[in-house]
Amino acid sequence: MEDQREALRKIITTLAVKNEEIQSFIYSLKQMLLNMEANSAKVQEDLEAEFQSLFSLLEELKEGMLMKIKQDRASRTYELQNQLAACTRALESSEELLETANQTLQATDSEDFPQAAKQLKDGVTMAPAFRLSLKAKVSDNMSHLMVDFAQERRMLQALKFLPVPSAPVIDLAESLVADNCVTLVWRMPEEDSKIDHYVLEYRRTNFEGPPRLKEDQPWMVVEGIRQTEYTLTGLKFDMKYMNFRVKACNKAVAGEFSEPVTLETPAFMFRLDASTSHQNLRVDDLSVEWDAMGGKVQDIKAREKDGKGRTASPVNSPARGTPSPKRMPSGRGGRDRFTAESYTVLGLLSFYNARTKQLLHTFKAKFTQPLLPAFTVWCGSFQVMTGLQVPSSVRCLQKRGSATSSSNTSLT
Repeated sequence: MEDQREALRKIITTLAVKNEEIQSFIYSLKQMLLNMEANSAKVQEDLEAEFQSLFSLLEELKEGMLMKIKQDRASRTYELQNQLAACTRALESSEELLETANQTLQATDSEDFPQAAKQLKDGVTMAPAFRLSLKAKVSDNMSHLMVDFAQERRMLQALKFLPVPSAPVIDLAESLVADNCVTLVWRMPEEDSKIDHYVLEYRRTNFEGPPRLKEDQPWMVVEGIRQTEYTLTGLKFDMKYMNFRVKACNKAVAGEFSEPVTLETPAFMFRLDASTSHQNLRVDDLSVEWDAMGGKVQDIKAREKDGKGRTASPVNSPARGTPSPKRMPSGRGGRDRFTAESYTVLGLLSFYNARTKQLLHTFKAKFTQPLLPAFTVWCGSFQVMTGLQVPSSVRCLQKRGSATSSSNTSLT
């Protein structure tokens, strides 16, 4: 009977999971329908705008070419009309001289003939008809303003939708999570010279595997990436995983997102335990400050006065559990003193500054058991950087100089 009940429970669980998957898929399909309507309306508007822009450009070119024809016609007309007027005046002058010459020949007075003949000769010599060019200054041929749009027509006939870029492929082997940074590397399945830039989206999650449609954390967007890799810096690994996806864009359209990937963010969230500190320390989750007037006592009295009682230990306090290996909290302050450190299980213990990667101290003792980190503060203060792994640069130093530095053995 109990076995049957257990089998029935498994069936119910399987059905419930399947129903959740179907509901999620239904939600996805409905969202896709809405997106399709919105996207089709947008691309239609974009297409009409592009054609209108093309029409406007053609109309502008047409107006410019027509203006060129009109200007050339006006210039040639002006030259030909001036030449025509000059020829008309020369012809009229020549006809007057010709009539005068005929009259002189017919005259009977022989004494005045020589003088009249001389005047006619001088008049003919100075006549406009003999100084006039009988060649047209301009041509009436307008063929230099003819156009041939055969090539452009073929180009217009070949117009088609711009190819959508393929979805990139994220290279998990080349991607890296370290130092509160994530370096993501991807590649295109085929060479595409028309890609202008990439868009990266990421979000934090506590679920392993493919990203879920409904998440508390929104997608964060990084645009304008020109290379096929990108490094996100200054992250806070306050959740177990991060989802990533990338899409390629050309000048006009964006492609589909890559298959999303989930990268683990292995970081130990370090907290300070106020309940185990000295009474002269004012302790927050991530900072400690020395107060000679008894800061802790005053805080406790103030909380008791407000009815809140004694401070509870923070979650993940290092005094309440053993931190994982290869986790490196970091302190900073002018007069800090560190008496122990953790992230090593076997070997020597080294302490590094998480910001500068500088080696601060290596203990000569060999530790064979997990350690509980503790700090002593004398008349100063320090803060702890959380969510850190052993810095990659430290690991690189370890590979290059393990034979010369005993502190590196604590990082292996």
